[in-house]
Amino acid sequence: MGMAVGSRGGVKADINVTPLVDVVLVLLIIFMVVTPMSQQGKDVTLPTAAQGETRDKPEPLVFSLTADKALFVGKDAFPDTASFQERVQQELRAQPERKLLLKADEALTCGDVLGVLQQSRDAGARKVSLGVSMKKN
Repeated sequence: MGMAVGSRGGVKADINVTPLVDVVLVLLIIFMVVTPMSQQGKDVTLPTAAQGETRDKPEPLVFSLTADKALFVGKDAFPDTASFQERVQQELRAQPERKLLLKADEALTCGDVLGVLQQSRDAGARKVSLGVSMKKN
C-alpha cells in the first residue's frame, strides 16, 4: 500500500460535490415535510368554475364540509352547530372584516351547503366565499 506524500501533483482542482448533494437532499426532505402542513382546511374535492375571485388580505377563515357532512374549521372538527358558530364568532370578534371561505365537497347537495352557509350567517358572518378549483383551458 502506498501513500502519497508531498505535493507532486500540485493543487487539486476537482470539485467535491458530496457536501452539495447532502445539502440538497436535506432541503428536499424539509420541503416534503413542510408542504402538506401549509394547506389550510380539510381535503375535499372542489367543484370546477370558469372564473373566480382573487384572494385579498387578510387571509380568510377556511372551513370545510367533507363528503360525509363533517364540518371543520382549519383542521378542527365541529360535531354540532353551536360549537361551530361559537368558533366563527370568536374569529370575527378578533377580525371583523375577515372573510370566510367554505370548501365544500362537490358530492354534497345544495341543501347541505346552504345549511352551513346559514349557520355561518347566524354566527355573524357577512362575507362567505365558496372555494372552487379553476377550470383548465
